[in-house]
Amino acid sequence: MTAAPNAPLFHRLVDRSGPTIPFTIDGVPAVAQPGDLLMTAILLNRPALRPFEFADAHRAGFCFMAACQDCWVNLADGRRVRACTTPVENGMAVVIDGGARV
Repeated sequence: MTAAPNAPLFHRLVDRSGPTIPFTIDGVPAVAQPGDLLMTAILLNRPALRPFEFADAHRAGFCFMAACQDCWVNLADGRRVRACTTPVENGMAVVIDGGARV
């Protein structure tokens, strides 16, 4: 079975009830759960983390432990953060494709 082109890359294995954390990805509303890192939250909402700089492809992160530098993303407040080690914050505005959804 092949996933739809815009289907999220990650899926929760266990549903968790409780509060959610609203944030946006390129202006598109998204939700995370307490304890989610930004990389997890992004990949639960889209098929890739960010575009690849040198080709017509997309990145999904690589090492998941802040060693490879593959997961840097920009926030609307001007911060540039590693998605694999940054917890999602209420109202966080992630700017990846400038509005283009992958």
